[in-house]
Amino acid sequence: MPLTDDQPDPTPADRAVARPGEFAPLTLGPLEVWPPVVLAPMAGVTNYPFRSLCREFGAGLFVSEMITARGYLNGHELTRLLASSHEGESPRSVQIYGSDPLDVGEMARALVADGVEHIDLNFGCPVPKVTRHGGGSAIPVKPRLLARLVRAAVIAAGDVPVTIKVRKGIADDLLTFLDAGRVAEAEGAAAIGLHARTAAQLYSGRADRSAITELVNAVSIPVLGNGDIWESWDALSMMRETGCAGVIVGRGCLGRPWLFRELSDAFDGRTPAPPPNFGRITEIMIDHAERLIDFFGESTGMKQMRKWCTWYTVGFPGSASARAALVRVATIDDMLAVLRRCPPDTPFPDNALRANRGKGSRTQDVTLPEGYLEQRDDDTPPRSAHSPEELAAWERALQGG
Repeated sequence: MPLTDDQPDPTPADRAVARPGEFAPLTLGPLEVWPPVVLAPMAGVTNYPFRSLCREFGAGLFVSEMITARGYLNGHELTRLLASSHEGESPRSVQIYGSDPLDVGEMARALVADGVEHIDLNFGCPVPKVTRHGGGSAIPVKPRLLARLVRAAVIAAGDVPVTIKVRKGIADDLLTFLDAGRVAEAEGAAAIGLHARTAAQLYSGRADRSAITELVNAVSIPVLGNGDIWESWDALSMMRETGCAGVIVGRGCLGRPWLFRELSDAFDGRTPAPPPNFGRITEIMIDHAERLIDFFGESTGMKQMRKWCTWYTVGFPGSASARAALVRVATIDDMLAVLRRCPPDTPFPDNALRANRGKGSRTQDVTLPEGYLEQRDDDTPPRSAHSPEELAAWERALQGG
């Protein structure tokens, strides 16, 4: 499992807990979020089992994985399951993926009726099968279309806050984040989250904090900074450096749900406790597997757990050789048989704190629809980006582990 590219450890000056009153709660309409920390919506990751686990470690706003509007409105079983919640999950937050204002508005209205308390709109997905149809991070290229989508969600959601999440742009020569911020502000969005990389960068290199600062200075709504939050200190230093109102945590919490405890401690002025040892992590993995099984059933739940096994064990002695067995486990007992190879009192390895879990460091040439850049002032939704069957197959693939 590769370590992060060009990601320096925090300096001693960075390792300072929050001073009393240094940071304010994140305000999103009627919601007040403390600490000002948001779990990033991640496909195949931020389902209810993982959200509930993270929530038990610390506070914040925990967003569902990306839910396709068309799949949800068509009543696709898996899509509805991924958008679902259990009693006690509050505030309940769902991210919508859609490129048609009618679909987005209709879904927002349905989610509010179902008790959702926060809606996020995905305009940052860099996946080729999305951008080549004009969806995800391709949408901010057309500000008028972006405005129609945000407006539809805001009107349909009523008092429920709507936020949007974007990247810097398509590539360094096609930046869209400032236009997106102005659209979000004008159309009534409660905040904008900025993953400070372009779609071409994917997850490579370092997030550009200067872009977050630039967006903070350009809009009056809260800006949430996203990118390279590996430790609690990264969150505090990002807010201190950029002036953003909160942070979005993505890859840094994969296999490390206790990161939210560390974030809560640091924002509350307490020095976070050391990460758990391997024995405690094994207990957390059992808990996580049981939650996945309860939610998806044993077969699908354990297939989901396979990727988590590799993320939880990154950096521990022998984890590389154990990975081949962990990606084949079919039961919790299978998982435990592999995990017993590592002594339970083994401390969490320092080199795993900033390990690059889940995403590689490659870049890409972003694929857009033919002629897409010729009419950037067009507000027409892309033609049927995906059929219901394609969306269902895509979501099944994302859950495959």
